[in-house]
Amino acid sequence: MKLIGSLTSPYVRKVRIMLAEKEINHEFTNDPPFSPDTKVAQINPLGKVPALIMDDGYILFDSRVIVEYLDGQSGTGSSRFIPASGPERLHVKRWEALADGIIDACVAIYLERKRPESQQSQEWIERQQKKIDQGLQAAAADLGDRAWCEGASMTLADIALGCAFGYLDARFSEVKWRNTHPNLARLADKLAERQSFKTTVAPN
Repeated sequence: MKLIGSLTSPYVRKVRIMLAEKEINHEFTNDPPFSPDTKVAQINPLGKVPALIMDDGYILFDSRVIVEYLDGQSGTGSSRFIPASGPERLHVKRWEALADGIIDACVAIYLERKRPESQQSQEWIERQQKKIDQGLQAAAADLGDRAWCEGASMTLADIALGCAFGYLDARFSEVKWRNTHPNLARLADKLAERQSFKTTVAPN
């Protein structure tokens, strides 16, 4: 299988971490969708990454769909990161939605700031910043003093949240979330020690 993505995308990173943790053989092609010569739209009609080209040629897109598929595959690494059913599964998927929502707001601000300054909407930026702040507050409250987001080991919940932390650090160093939420900082530091996270850090 082949993963099409961007080295700086936190959504792509989530998929790459899942692939690394499960030790699934794959080929990775770096094709940023905002590059002038990108071919992403020929693969995903929405023009977004990640996109996964399966061995039979069928194409999956959206990180949530892709990690769901990958978690059901039998790699040589860790077993499952998404519980099969029950409240545990619902909780992990809710964590993923929260983490992705934080990233969505970050990306919205990042893209808005790339517009000419005269065309930027400070109201829009502030609205997205509020989502980030509230998302982090909710994550910190839900995590509490637990070692992992859900259960006794790392799940997709932790992977998704770790990708949100990484994107915040890369693009929004002015957001001092580590000082405000020390329990999230402890989780982030623990995740950063895993090989899957080390090898997928976005280049400067």
